[in-house]
Amino acid sequence: MTATKNGKQFVGLVTSDKMQGTIAVSVKFSHRHPKYKKVIGKVTKIYADNNLKATAGDTVRVQETRPISKTKRFTTLEIVKKAA
Repeated sequence: MTATKNGKQFVGLVTSDKMQGTIAVSVKFSHRHPKYKKVIGKVTKIYADNNLKATAGDTVRVQETRPISKTKRFTTLEIVKKAA
C-alpha cells in the first residue's frame, strides 16, 4: 500500500472480470498480532473500475477515487503483470 495525494494505492490479483466495466481485486494484507506476535494474513476483495481491460489472473495496481457506484471506490492505474 502506498499513500499519494490522490488516495491510497494497492496491488492485487484480479479474481473476477465478469461484470461490465468492473473487476474484483483481491488484496492481501499481513500484520503482527500485538500480544502473540504471530503474523496474521487477511485478504480483502475490492471492486475497481476496469478502464484498462484487465482480465482474471492479472495483477493490477488500483487507486482510491470518489465513489463511482454503490460498491466501486477504486480505479485501475496499470496492469503490473498479465495472466499467463
